[in-house]
Amino acid sequence: MTSQYAGLRALQEEFGDQGFNVLAFPCNQFGGQEPGTNVEILEFASSKYNVNFPMFAKINVNGDDAAPLFGWLRDNQVGEGENSDITWNFEKFLVDRSGQSVARWAPQTTPAEISEQLGTWL
Repeated sequence: MTSQYAGLRALQEEFGDQGFNVLAFPCNQFGGQEPGTNVEILEFASSKYNVNFPMFAKINVNGDDAAPLFGWLRDNQVGEGENSDITWNFEKFLVDRSGQSVARWAPQTTPAEISEQLGTWL
């Protein structure tokens, strides 16, 4: 799924001038897919996918030590099956200009699919 970095970069390029921003939060809770340091993860995403959006420090998104932001996102946009847990890396959330969580997409939803829907909120 790391190829989604390229699609996220495209979303940033397409909608960035409308106030849209991609924010990436690496997480190693899913099959150990983000084992590197913050510097290594940024280097990988930058060199392989030319990311043009902020890559934050690696965090946990589920469990007792989940970052507060993701606790709030999970509580405000319940996932499939009424389960709020994040299921895998590249699960995506949309927060509008007023700070409301308005959408959540499964990890397999591509950035191209999201692009078709963004006009509703921008």
